[in-house]
Amino acid sequence: MKEDLQEIIEIGEGIEVSLAGTILNVKGPAGELSKDFEHPRITIKVEDNKIILETKNATKREKTMLKTFIAHIKNLLKGVKNKFLYTLKICSSHFPMNVSLSGKKLIIKNFLGEKCPRNLKIKEGVEVKINGDLIEVSSCSKEFAGNVASDIELLTKKVGKDVRIFQDGIYITDKGGKAV
Repeated sequence: MKEDLQEIIEIGEGIEVSLAGTILNVKGPAGELSKDFEHPRITIKVEDNKIILETKNATKREKTMLKTFIAHIKNLLKGVKNKFLYTLKICSSHFPMNVSLSGKKLIIKNFLGEKCPRNLKIKEGVEVKINGDLIEVSSCSKEFAGNVASDIELLTKKVGKDVRIFQDGIYITDKGGKAV
């Protein structure tokens, strides 16, 4: 059944939101983000400290896209207020693994006794810190922080080894306050 839908999202204090066409720009104390919300049947307006999303004669597809837009906008608002923090644990039992940062590059040496180091270029807008056997990945964007954390985890993927025996690697333990 087709129906008209309107969703309102409150903007918190200390956060500025502007709309340029379909691009939503959000500025807050932790940083600045922008995202394109282009859809032919969904309109976005910013009025009186509120973000209003509307669609006329919405089908099931427009309803799902509207809810997706709401989730993305809430993540943008949450990210510019407090950065998203992912925590990874370095586990090495067979060989002592050496993890270091060199500028915007993460370097893993001696993973499972390998001679060649494994490297990862860190995306712009993401901060990575190494504290002992913990790696902290933080960013205003939940997508960027999650992508870099998963890239670090995949950097130590073992191919052709029994994962019950070879448990060395770097694993995500905390996803923005949610334990894994």
